[in-house]
Amino acid sequence: MRVLLAGASGMIGSELRSQLAAAGHDTRRLVRREPAAPDEFLWNPAERSVAVDLFEWADGVINLSGSSLQHLPWTRATKRRILSSRLQATGTLAEGMRRADQPPAVFVSGSAVGYYGDRPGQQLTEAAGKGTGFLADVVDSWEAAARLAPSATRVVLARTGVVIGRGGALTPLLPLAKAGLAGPLGSGRQHWAWISLHDEAAALIHLLGSTLDGPVNLAGPTPATAGELVKALTQAVRRPYFLPVPRFAIELAMQDAGRELLLADQLVVPQKLLDDGFEFRDRTIQDAMDRLMEVRAA
Repeated sequence: MRVLLAGASGMIGSELRSQLAAAGHDTRRLVRREPAAPDEFLWNPAERSVAVDLFEWADGVINLSGSSLQHLPWTRATKRRILSSRLQATGTLAEGMRRADQPPAVFVSGSAVGYYGDRPGQQLTEAAGKGTGFLADVVDSWEAAARLAPSATRVVLARTGVVIGRGGALTPLLPLAKAGLAGPLGSGRQHWAWISLHDEAAALIHLLGSTLDGPVNLAGPTPATAGELVKALTQAVRRPYFLPVPRFAIELAMQDAGRELLLADQLVVPQKLLDDGFEFRDRTIQDAMDRLMEVRAA
């Protein structure tokens, strides 16, 4: 396929580009600086500027663009940037597709499990409704922007959790784990939706060629709690798991970000991917952590 990719320079985008190339797909990247390679093309989401002929060329578009949630603390300005960066990028892509005489067949737009909010005791398939909180509202608006793609384009909303790879959500946890200072976050019993970096990229590619549409949960097939995830990380680096961080300390230090990123309970089930025959390489959190350590050691 011919794939147009927004957000190609990040952790997920880099792995996705590698897997797309290995599978023989032709990729073009949207960049916000002067293009420095033949496959790079300039766009400016803040000004809704992108060349329409790119959408005439593409069979599919993948959107991974958006300001990182790891920029802490979540001040009012940070929250505005988190929302506006997603709406500008997604809106620019949807508008470009609408302007094309022959729009792409599929639009896989990044989304997040933050849509579900804090839902203890519930299994969250794609049929679950919207939760409450800042992230739930952001994701709801983000997905609405993606749905403005033309009717001829199949729209997939890739609701992703914690991606286990070099960077991302593990950036602050890894040095603590290596220093032997990692332990339960809050109770540690809250479920975290996780997926390995390899499976995240592989699932995005799967969605390009699938018939699935609407929200699709990108999460590992074996649920894990926050405690199990952090413990798997400490075991992978051969360090103890013992130093707890109490809930009040997380809320005091991180406020909304702590409550929504670290303390929310989300047992997310990738029902659509499983029903569609997608095969996960890393089926447990320990598989994903062990693979991450192998990559880091290589």
